[in-house]
Amino acid sequence: MGATRLAELLSVNSGTARYHLRQLAAAGFVEEDTERGNARERWWRSVHQSTWLDDPELAEREPEATMAYLNSVAATYTLRVQRTINELPAMPRAWRNSWDMSDCTLRLTPEEAASLREELWAVITRYRRDTPEAAGAPEGAERVSVISHILPELDAPVRRADGRSDSAIGFEPS
Repeated sequence: MGATRLAELLSVNSGTARYHLRQLAAAGFVEEDTERGNARERWWRSVHQSTWLDDPELAEREPEATMAYLNSVAATYTLRVQRTINELPAMPRAWRNSWDMSDCTLRLTPEEAASLREELWAVITRYRRDTPEAAGAPEGAERVSVISHILPELDAPVRRADGRSDSAIGFEPS
């Protein structure tokens, strides 16, 4: 989208949006979409098609930056879900019948959680067609967002091996 529309969505002025788009472009996160826009306004597109934190030690090296990043990603997910819910009544029946918003509580070790993450990525990769016009996308394919969380429930009681329950998951500082 263009800086003007982005500014409207973010409730900032268009100059601020243009500045930040240039900063994101310099960092390799967005690029100019030369097939769109006009002489009056440049359009931008994301360079990346998915988001994940792939540096486990980043939180130790740069805790404030990591938290700012993770909070902004979480806020984006929340906005996406809310927008989908708001638009649900106007969606075609096929899409209203195919979308999902659910959760499931599992009892996993950290190793099992990592394995589950890898298996989910394998399934997502099988369906990966980043644009509707991508090779192999069937007729009627639209872009959808897949948002997955594998998070420990910090406030859930934990059943210990001796049968007793602790009040919450505890993490030992390293």
